[in-house]
Amino acid sequence: MSTIEQIRPGEGRTVLVFAPHADDGSIFAGGTLALLADAGWRVVVVRVTNDALDSVGVPRDETIRLNTSQMHEAMAHLGVTEFVELGYETDVLGDVSEVELRERVIRLYREYRPYAVFSFDPFGMFHENNQDHFKVAYAVDEAFWTAMFDKHHPEHFDDGLEPHAVFERWYFARRLVEVTTAVDISSVLERKVAAVAGHELCMRNMVHQILLQARTGGLELPAVERALDGPLEPLIGHLVRSGSAATGERHGLGFAEEFRVVRFGGLQAALEAYERSA
Repeated sequence: MSTIEQIRPGEGRTVLVFAPHADDGSIFAGGTLALLADAGWRVVVVRVTNDALDSVGVPRDETIRLNTSQMHEAMAHLGVTEFVELGYETDVLGDVSEVELRERVIRLYREYRPYAVFSFDPFGMFHENNQDHFKVAYAVDEAFWTAMFDKHHPEHFDDGLEPHAVFERWYFARRLVEVTTAVDISSVLERKVAAVAGHELCMRNMVHQILLQARTGGLELPAVERALDGPLEPLIGHLVRSGSAATGERHGLGFAEEFRVVRFGGLQAALEAYERSA
């Protein structure tokens, strides 16, 4: 059974958001990130790849530049202004060493010492054919454990870092195997719409992909055709609003996002039984 999460005051705590691509944070958790930022949390987005290929008809270097600047502008709608760039080539993370990627995540845990992390769910159901999503999800998940050990990457300690334990992991996916938590994003829905539409190159590439599939299937999609070169907001706004409304309906809310949240290493019941204020 899922619960309705009320975003608590940040009280100086940090959230790391691991986004394989520029638009992932906005699409899957934009409303929740806006609520966290509004509540005083320090929200830091870690973009893992350079998004060099996420455009149509735009040269590679210009694609990197525009996707980066549009990510910053989009996240500004959500109140997020801090970013870490890992700089991997997009769409080929499947070729990257899992040990290397995990080490970089561990270092970020120890450097930023987050209370919570957001990421794709390594156990998301169906419809997930993007290896960038998988590789980041598994690295973030395993680093939760290994960042706590004093024998994993001791070279970090030479740089003044220390082992660190993340308290909460918020997982999103195209379809979650288990939904534990829903967040009411009704008050920030239009900011999420503005953020998603603000990833203009990424969204036009998505529109182009939809039209290619429609062409193969012998379909005509006039509303999507208009979005290819015209205003994006009518189409993107409809997709974000209708998707958020469908999620909200499942939880008795107006508009919502949903997650699989793991607290205290999955031992939340023990925490509630034995917790004593420090």
